Amino acid sequence: MQDINKYSKKLARDLARFLNKTTNNIGRWFVKTFNLTSIKNYFLFFLGLGIVILSMILIWVSTLQLPDFKAFNDRKVQSSTKIYDRTGEIILYDVHQDIKRTIIPYEDMGVNIKNATVAIEDSEFYNHKGIRINAIIRSTVWAKLTGRKIAGGSTITQQLIKNTLLTQERTITRKVKEWILAIKLEKMLSKDEILALYLNEAPYGGNLYGIEEASKAFFGKGPAELTLAESAYMAAIPNAPTRYSPYGKNKKDLDTRKNIVLNRMLELQFINPDEHKKAREEVVVFLPYQPANIAAPHFVFFIKEYLENKYETEILDKGGLKVVTTIDYELQKKAEESAFKHAKENEKNWKGENASVVAIDPKTGQILAMVGSRDYFDKTIDGNFNVATALRQPGSSFKPIVYALAFKEGYTADTVLFDTKTEFNSSCSPLGRPLPNSRNADCYMPNNYDNAFRGPMTLKNALAQSINVVAVKLSYLVGIKDSIKMAHDLGVSSLNDPDRYGLSLVIGGGETTLLDMTSVYSVFANDGIRNPYQGILSVEDANGVVLEKFKENSYQVLDSNITRTLSDILSDNIARTPTFGANSILIVPGKDVAVKTGTTNSNRDAWTIGYSPNLAVGVWVGNNDNTPMGKGGAALAGPIWNEVISFGLRDRPLENFEEPDIIDPSTPPILRGFWQGGETFFENGVEQSITNVHTILYWIDKNNPFGGKPSNPGNDPLYENWEYGVQKWWEINRFNYKNNNKPIDYDLNQGEVVLPILTASGIKTTPYLKNEDVVSFIQITNGVILKKVDVFVNDTYLTSIKILPHNLTFTPAEVDNISGENTLRIIGYDQRGNSGEVTQTFLVSDI
Repeated sequence: MQDINKYSKKLARDLARFLNKTTNNIGRWFVKTFNLTSIKNYFLFFLGLGIVILSMILIWVSTLQLPDFKAFNDRKVQSSTKIYDRTGEIILYDVHQDIKRTIIPYEDMGVNIKNATVAIEDSEFYNHKGIRINAIIRSTVWAKLTGRKIAGGSTITQQLIKNTLLTQERTITRKVKEWILAIKLEKMLSKDEILALYLNEAPYGGNLYGIEEASKAFFGKGPAELTLAESAYMAAIPNAPTRYSPYGKNKKDLDTRKNIVLNRMLELQFINPDEHKKAREEVVVFLPYQPANIAAPHFVFFIKEYLENKYETEILDKGGLKVVTTIDYELQKKAEESAFKHAKENEKNWKGENASVVAIDPKTGQILAMVGSRDYFDKTIDGNFNVATALRQPGSSFKPIVYALAFKEGYTADTVLFDTKTEFNSSCSPLGRPLPNSRNADCYMPNNYDNAFRGPMTLKNALAQSINVVAVKLSYLVGIKDSIKMAHDLGVSSLNDPDRYGLSLVIGGGETTLLDMTSVYSVFANDGIRNPYQGILSVEDANGVVLEKFKENSYQVLDSNITRTLSDILSDNIARTPTFGANSILIVPGKDVAVKTGTTNSNRDAWTIGYSPNLAVGVWVGNNDNTPMGKGGAALAGPIWNEVISFGLRDRPLENFEEPDIIDPSTPPILRGFWQGGETFFENGVEQSITNVHTILYWIDKNNPFGGKPSNPGNDPLYENWEYGVQKWWEINRFNYKNNNKPIDYDLNQGEVVLPILTASGIKTTPYLKNEDVVSFIQITNGVILKKVDVFVNDTYLTSIKILPHNLTFTPAEVDNISGENTLRIIGYDQRGNSGEVTQTFLVSDI
């Protein structure tokens, strides 16, 4: 009482000064205007004016009515927020449908929940008369002066009034009404009655309102039976019911707030130190979530949390919002169906019980599908947990991010790195043993998925076949911090402590989310243009006023040629065949799709993420508790990915990837693929490298790949280790390669014209079906470098192939003038325009 009187007197003094100054100014005007020269007239005039103003205020206050608390459910349903799919027709979730609320008396609530609520929401509850003057000033005047939003200005009484008012207008008038009604309510009801009303109406998430229903839903018992720790959890939730839901992905945030409640109770001496310690250490188990009438539940609560953070629980609860989301409900249902079916199979066959799916439109960033688990309501797998937004290790699906950075810095798809057993810690010997007196003995020699090593590999083949050693070498060349920056630029929101990560980052050593990774691949699909993911098309209030509308937020992250190069690699079935086979689950017949898989240590996570120009789909398979599975990668996640993207592309326009540019001839030879030596010469119009085999660190400075050969390659700390592996490989394999020495005084202009000589193999002698792939492997037998290869069928132009390998795949159905017997004509052109050709005959059956 002393505090409220002190602040009331101070407010009265401040108000008196303001009125005095104001009335003096007005008084001077009236004296001048109305000739109020006598003190008596002056006094009588303002006395009358004051009586009129005071009477008007009293009349206005008297018209303010306390709400009918008994009509709570009806008010909630009438003002319920509804969440729709992208058509605005299908309701995914009605926030207040089937409200669960049971009124119980104050005596049945138990002391723990009452004390916990008062401690965290309004520690001065039993001392004020409905409002706290200091809190009002702090949350209004002081907040305005400092520009900061200051929480904690509302008393429990005010919150009760706010939760039962029908209007959601955010005006000073409404706030004043709230203050007056709070004071009025305090005069009508006791503190215990007010606290009981508050606890009977408090929101606890979904359709749960009131302490009785929430207590039973969370713990299977009444509020009077709650332990101190359980009560602290209950008191923590109403502040943000979606964010602090015990069934969502923010359980750690809820744990933190629970401890804040307990700390505050200790400060207020509601509990003693022993009780505080015991409650903090108590392991609280929530009952499994009970299903509600909801579609696309993981996505709905993803959106609900966004709305709660942006518009506050008050508006979400009572604003009558119409929220039209980006979800394609047909695609969503297909994703849910596929995740459920294959996760059940994976659980049976490979001990991988869960799955998650995300689909995004690369051209807009709109989330078209989000499946956070195989079954939201399956308590045996913690199904309500949204794995799509949870941090998991991405395995090799992270590699394209590092490759994108490498292409940006000048490396090409033809750049060759050696896949040899390599030690990546300079404190260890090339054989992986700590050097004498080494303080850092964490030697690191990564293996490939099959424990084999392949020697020189182009970056194209290494990425397509998911070779780890080459990826780790590339990560070293471009740098960890720059790789993380590239990841952030592309849409990864985690990895915020660069010093935590080493070279294993490129093969999935960090953690990110399926939602982020699918968004990253959307940039690859969209010519390097990023559209951050969004889940809402529009939000309208109960009066039809648009509060929010989808707005594109696109910007260029990568040069288009970089993403075209990535798409060319990741869509090349021939390039990935040595790892995945010629007829893998990564093929979508008739569609141009690029795809990458990922598997983490002990098969704890399996990823498949792929895209076409107008749809990106990501899939994760694993166990929420991180236990290993029997397989990984494409075997587990691939079937779900294939089904979902095939369904999603069914009604979308057919779009193909654009081909990347031809590699600039001015690029250093070592970056153009001349791994046998970084110096070249021309002989008879053909560029050849002088045989001088070394690691790439011999030929370039990783900090300036275009800066020429370093004067002392040994200055690079990993040069010795890399060079050792390369020389050991060359020692064994050198006799399989031609040894070139540079001719003396050779003049390019005097070289004779050498026409390309082509061969083509792979064509069957038996007839092809019209929808069967015709595959031809085109080779140059005399070493001429081709600029491009043109392909004709029955003298009708079919396509051009501009980069190695010059392999051709098509179906007869794609050709207009196909017949029973057909001629395939292949013409190759070198850099000077000289040409050579080869023809083949193939048969097509009408059956």
